[in-house]
Amino acid sequence: MWRGPRRQHLGHRLRVTGLTEESTTAGVYGVIIGAAVMASSHAGSAGAVVAAVLVTLVIYWSAERYARIVAQRIHEGRRLEAHEVRLQLTTGWEIVTASALPVAVLVVLTTSGVALRTAVISALVCSALLLCVAGWEAGRHGQLTLPERLVSATVAGAFGVVMIALKVTLH
Repeated sequence: MWRGPRRQHLGHRLRVTGLTEESTTAGVYGVIIGAAVMASSHAGSAGAVVAAVLVTLVIYWSAERYARIVAQRIHEGRRLEAHEVRLQLTTGWEIVTASALPVAVLVVLTTSGVALRTAVISALVCSALLLCVAGWEAGRHGQLTLPERLVSATVAGAFGVVMIALKVTLH
């Protein structure tokens, strides 16, 4: 019997948590890195902040993929085949894509006339919320109790809160 589309959890729709352990890890790293770039940026425009975030995330993705290829070659003691290199180069994109929502918040707010600093702080709040969702989803999938899930979400969200505090106190 058809029961309609499969229900997706909030974490999957927001793409911080992925379908694999590696994609979830990359998504969490991506949100934290993107938030760190926004928090530390002294850019004078939203476009410059977005460019800094995207370039930084692509560099991190490239470095992470390169390290995996090198490590695989070292530990397997052989030259990798083309399909193995292609597999490495087509995974882990969540490190870049997981920051799409915070970047969108930044762009929408600044194009609506909101001051850049306020838009960046709003994007950082969005990042913190995404991290909370990732922590909650980790707890849910790890079959943690409700108090343990709250701790998991709080710890994950704390990374985002630190970025907000840095932005507010340093700039």
